[in-house]
Amino acid sequence: MYYKEVIELISLRISKELEAKIEAIAKQEKITKSDFIKEALEKYITDYENNLNPYKLGEELFGKCGSGKGDLSTTYKKRVKDKIDAKIAH
Repeated sequence: MYYKEVIELISLRISKELEAKIEAIAKQEKITKSDFIKEALEKYITDYENNLNPYKLGEELFGKCGSGKGDLSTTYKKRVKDKIDAKIAH
């Protein structure tokens, strides 16, 4: 048996400003407003389902501007002691 994909029609009210933004982006991307809205909703739902938390949002940025020394959090006591000892020695 052959089943056609069921397509649901949704009607919504948006401001003129939002409609103008959607139209401008759709025109720039050379897609229909309907396709733009579908893609935007799919992205929103995907992000929502992934339950993005602050760590996941910044994950790709962590370590980008690091010192290059991977042991700073584990050797801080020794480094502080060395600095204090150096000050006392002067």
